[in-house]
Amino acid sequence: MPYINCRVMEGVLSDDDKAEIAERITETFASVVGEPVRGLTWVVIDDMSSGHLTIGGRPVTTEGVKEILAGAPAGA
Repeated sequence: MPYINCRVMEGVLSDDDKAEIAERITETFASVVGEPVRGLTWVVIDDMSSGHLTIGGRPVTTEGVKEILAGAPAGA
């Protein structure tokens, strides 16, 4: 049984976004491994607390992620 864990910054993705991500991850996994694995695939999306992750010694915050995403090209 595949267990796939995704960690995302709290307050950035909606519940609908998370559901779509889980669905697409499951779809991709099943397309590579085989259709029988679809019903056995677990996708867990954990919200990380703002500021509890650092990159290069600097905290990553919900606001910072939203700023980055606001400047990303459509569909990115």
